[in-house]
Amino acid sequence: MMKIIGLTGGIGSGKSAVANFLAELGAVIVYTDKIGHELLESNNQIQQQIFKTFGQRAFTPDGIVDRKKLGRHSIL
Repeated sequence: MMKIIGLTGGIGSGKSAVANFLAELGAVIVYTDKIGHELLESNNQIQQQIFKTFGQRAFTPDGIVDRKKLGRHSIL
């Protein structure tokens, strides 16, 4: 039976160290944070929904989703 393990925690909490250890044991590692960042940059539907929900203030002047503002909820 395959087990799914989710690693969460703040910066410097050891997530990468644990992921590396599990990979050494043969685990497949999926970096969902990286996938999420790539989707925010490339997926028009996601960008449109963010615009619909938060407006232009959720984007940088260059038209890129401002993840820091979304993360801080400072635009809500």
